[in-house]
Amino acid sequence: MTAPEVAPLALDASAQQVLAALKRLESPADRAGMARFGIAVERALGISVATLRRLGRRLKGRHGLALELWDSGIHEARILATIIGDPGKLDQATAARWVGEVDSWDLCDQLCMGLVRRCDFAWDAAFLWCLDERVFVKRAGFALIATLAVHDKAASEARFRSCLKEIERAAGDERNFVKKAVNWALRQIGKRSKALHDAALELAGRLAAREDAAARWIGRNVLRELESQKVLARLA
Repeated sequence: MTAPEVAPLALDASAQQVLAALKRLESPADRAGMARFGIAVERALGISVATLRRLGRRLKGRHGLALELWDSGIHEARILATIIGDPGKLDQATAARWVGEVDSWDLCDQLCMGLVRRCDFAWDAAFLWCLDERVFVKRAGFALIATLAVHDKAASEARFRSCLKEIERAAGDERNFVKKAVNWALRQIGKRSKALHDAALELAGRLAAREDAAARWIGRNVLRELESQKVLARLA
């Protein structure tokens, strides 16, 4: 995607002003590029996340604005909402509503990585969403686990071992967006510590031996990555 010049927004910019700024950045060519990466573009303008981050730099913490931007339904406005939203003000009910409205993998991942993982209910949400059968809600549960495995330095090993049970339960889901998130979660847990690396490898071995194609794919993919010299050297 191109990186257009982004004029800074006023600190007190309204939702209407932000949406107008997004509209000025609309790029049909970049929207077509998004579609090639499997991103839903029915309500998209074609603006990169890097550009949205620059646009939202001065708006961080304006949670009321984030709520309005999300409710606009515009893809990039919703991503911007995850960038500027306040994790201390986002309640679990609103987060559940938002994730239920997600219609694309990139928005799902941005919501988890940019906002929900910093909320005090992140772990509760992860376990709840893993059990949900809606494709992007379930993806969000495992995307959260993957993200927390990287960023939540205080989380106990026991908590991640509980995640392995959810991963094994969901590994047979053939839906591409779910399968890739389950794979992502298992890989990140396996990189967290030597003990969790061993536990993740054991699970990956079981998955690789299963008859269902999704589980086999996850298991083989995780085994290949976690047995790489790069990962082994980091955990030595």
